[in-house]
Amino acid sequence: MLFSFTMLPPLFVSWIYDDGVAFPFILGFGLALVVGMLLWLPVKSNRQDLKLRDGFVIVVMFWTVLSLFGSLPFFLSIQPNMSITDAVFESVSGLTTTGATVLTGLDKLPESILFYRQQLQWLGGMGIIVLAVAILPMLGVGGMQLYRAETPGPMKDSKLMPRVTETAKALWYVYLGLTVICAVAYWAAGMSAFDAISHSFSPVAPGGLSTHDPSIRYFNSTTIEMIAFVFMLI
Repeated sequence: MLFSFTMLPPLFVSWIYDDGVAFPFILGFGLALVVGMLLWLPVKSNRQDLKLRDGFVIVVMFWTVLSLFGSLPFFLSIQPNMSITDAVFESVSGLTTTGATVLTGLDKLPESILFYRQQLQWLGGMGIIVLAVAILPMLGVGGMQLYRAETPGPMKDSKLMPRVTETAKALWYVYLGLTVICAVAYWAAGMSAFDAISHSFSPVAPGGLSTHDPSIRYFNSTTIEMIAFVFMLI
């Protein structure tokens, strides 16, 4: 249900640019919302703590289920005309910040599809699980086991703050702040507002996806490349 709302920003982009791809996002939003609601309503009053193995299972299900629902706008869109396999590949690549793509001719694709693709890598960059950890307590689900299952390295064994929810929120505030600063820096360096926002998702994730086929080289700017370098390093 919560993931369905990630379809709304690209829907807004489609409305701004009138690129004719609003329907796939409306349908994707509706399907994700309804299916999520049907799964949630029968068990919404259940309250119990998660065990560590529950955390691992839920993390795997998060990536699998959200990748499948994330592929809907790609699959339903007329442009690009993608098979279900290619659509799922693109969705998984974005959410896992892998940076692989099956798409070509990016400069001719609708702006909403390009924005959505960039947004997927941004969501996956910090980790959808870490985002969920900040929200799940409102639904009566403990988030610590998800956090331990998702977080790499020794960081999982020591809490940054007394409450894992506060930790997740703090991480997302930093992540969002870096993204905004990166977008402003790109815009000041000569990118259009659309490219600046879209490309700010890429180095902080870092998924490396772009709205142009030549990627960052498209802009032919040392300043822009240095900005990308700094935020990838951060």
